[in-house]
Amino acid sequence: MNEGSTRAILAAFLANLGIAIVKFVAFLFTGAASMLAESIHSVADTGNQTLLALGGRSGRRTPTAEHPFGFGRERYFWAFLVAVVLFTLGSLFALFEGYQKLRHPHQIESPAWAFGALGVAIALEGWSLRTAVHEADKVRAGQSWWGFIRRSKSPELPVVLLEDAGALLGLACALVGVSLAVVTGQSRFDAVGSIAIGLLLGGIAVTLGTEMRSLLIGEAASQAEVAAIQAALIDDPVVRRLIHLRTLQLGPDELLVGAKVEFDPALSFAEVAQAIDEAERRVRAKVPSARVIYLEPDCYRSSAQPGPPSAPDA
Repeated sequence: MNEGSTRAILAAFLANLGIAIVKFVAFLFTGAASMLAESIHSVADTGNQTLLALGGRSGRRTPTAEHPFGFGRERYFWAFLVAVVLFTLGSLFALFEGYQKLRHPHQIESPAWAFGALGVAIALEGWSLRTAVHEADKVRAGQSWWGFIRRSKSPELPVVLLEDAGALLGLACALVGVSLAVVTGQSRFDAVGSIAIGLLLGGIAVTLGTEMRSLLIGEAASQAEVAAIQAALIDDPVVRRLIHLRTLQLGPDELLVGAKVEFDPALSFAEVAQAIDEAERRVRAKVPSARVIYLEPDCYRSSAQPGPPSAPDA
């Protein structure tokens, strides 16, 4: 986990911890359903930052005989758990609390506490989101924000960005719900605000879970990285053809590359071995995350040519 991700996680942890305390105090004074929903949301977010930090630490462990490719995917596992926690503790609780308050309305008491807590929470969440945006801008490389969240191989910054953006939208829902409840005297607006928060958190949790599931199953390198690897492999006169290429993300900062390459048939065994070493060096120079590379010398066979069955895609 890089330094930028660590800073974003720390900022989010401190902000959410402070917000959770403020919201709980406000709930005790107001009894507002949306305030309780937001309190649980902040508690869940605080725990989520702990899970992300744990995943970053676990992912740096040295490879073992049982896990020869290392533990990089642990970061995806813990980020997936973040989505589960956000859905269960955040979304479902907010929906349940809103439903209960619709059935049994409860007038908001001491609304000044609610507005004060929401103001503090918006300021702290804004600071956390600003930190995450600043760190993400360093690695976003011109992508749109949605593209960065969808295509990033590092889970921490997309998770923090979605959490913080969702938290600010949730606070806006709570502010609107409490305001309407106070102005109209109808506490059901507060309950509707809680339900809106639950739906929002559910959407974010499903998005996060879908992206982390894809990374856990195993994604290929980005299109730009694949193109760079292809160019590096064929950048040698002794390479006649790149037959096929497969890549797999072992972790946010580690890539597995497997390829079949056709070399000049006039090369000796020693020269082929040297050509493979040179090809690996070129790939790592272009794509430093390609730490595990397996290159297999082979002969290209088109489907129209007779001969024994070849390996898939060979």
